[in-house]
Amino acid sequence: MYRGKCLCAEVQIELTGAISEIIHCHCSLCRKNSGTAYATNGFINTAELKVTQGESLLTSFTTKPGRHRHFCSKCGSPVYSSNEDDPSRLRIRLGILDSDITERPLSHNFVTSKANWEELDADLPRYEGLEPTRQ
Repeated sequence: MYRGKCLCAEVQIELTGAISEIIHCHCSLCRKNSGTAYATNGFINTAELKVTQGESLLTSFTTKPGRHRHFCSKCGSPVYSSNEDDPSRLRIRLGILDSDITERPLSHNFVTSKANWEELDADLPRYEGLEPTRQ
């Protein structure tokens, strides 16, 4: 079972099934929605997602007819996307999860739309906390 919550912790979820088709999406819509270089998304079965707290705080934005992005109305955290053409599955934002996941990303998608400053194979330093210049 996976558990997660939005930034303000008012919306909390449980996922009882597996996450499939995990990708790092670089399309302009995912970049704008996440405010980052890319969004990491995976598919889940709709029946396996339970909103355990704050369901009334979920709101949505329609990006295209039949496609909706659901997010916390209090803090703005993206939670999942739905598509009326396939109501049996949802696309979840993996950043919402607090639990470690066993599944792994398959690919970087829409790389021709990636941010010009994003280097997919950059050999950057890695720190356990803030970079030394901010400490």
